[in-house]
Amino acid sequence: MAKFMFVYRDNIEEQPDYSPEQIQTQMQKWGVWFTELGDKLVDGGDGLLPAGKVLNGDGTVTDGPFIEAKELVGGFSILEADSLDAAIELARSCPIAEHGGSIEIRELAGYSAEM
Repeated sequence: MAKFMFVYRDNIEEQPDYSPEQIQTQMQKWGVWFTELGDKLVDGGDGLLPAGKVLNGDGTVTDGPFIEAKELVGGFSILEADSLDAAIELARSCPIAEHGGSIEIRELAGYSAEM
């Protein structure tokens, strides 16, 4: 069994203005999805705050994530699956797609079944 990181990306240009009730509904959908993943969910990860800094190769520090970007990484999780295709199937029911978001699915090298 391999481990995969799911990186949750929101398209900030398509993000609707949610009411507090709609936010609560979305959070409940995420909770249900995580529960349905069961023992495939190794680490639920966490959401990320919108502010941050970028340490560049030359040692300079700049503001980030960059404002001009259309996408914002909203959080991550670690899951186990038999293959990349199986991980994709686990991701298909994630609530992030309901509002134009996406999931980047990456196998963790230290846990690769092929290593």
